[in-house]
Amino acid sequence: GCRSWWSAGARGWPRSTIGYPEHMPRLIAQPTVIAAAGNKPKRIEEYAGRVNSAHASVSVAKMTSPSGWVEPGQRPDFEEITVVLKGMLRVEYEGGALEVRAGQAIVTAPGEWVRYSTPEPEGAEYIAVCLPAFSPDSVHRDN
Repeated sequence: GCRSWWSAGARGWPRSTIGYPEHMPRLIAQPTVIAAAGNKPKRIEEYAGRVNSAHASVSVAKMTSPSGWVEPGQRPDFEEITVVLKGMLRVEYEGGALEVRAGQAIVTAPGEWVRYSTPEPEGAEYIAVCLPAFSPDSVHRDN
């Protein structure tokens, strides 16, 4: 769990964190590029997650999808929060479809069937946050 920047000393006074490296922020110098599923090449840059930072509880990745990209449908075990930075991300679900545009976000629940695509000419860039972290074993893609 998280640890406080201050901890009580012998008399209850805050103790400085100097000399306690476990309290230092950890820089993630660069993402790891991950192979993507779909009909066209899509760039996935994982900043935090199982691959790049050994986080199992959360993953954070930047996606860059070309025009016409479509991914197989999936029923993941994780919640996914997606923030669109550029373009439009189409999210199909069992009851219909939503168009998520730059400046908007979408949240999908664990166990919900979804399929992502970027049908517009400019494609899309977006940030995906998965709780717990994405893994190939937990995404359950359609065959």
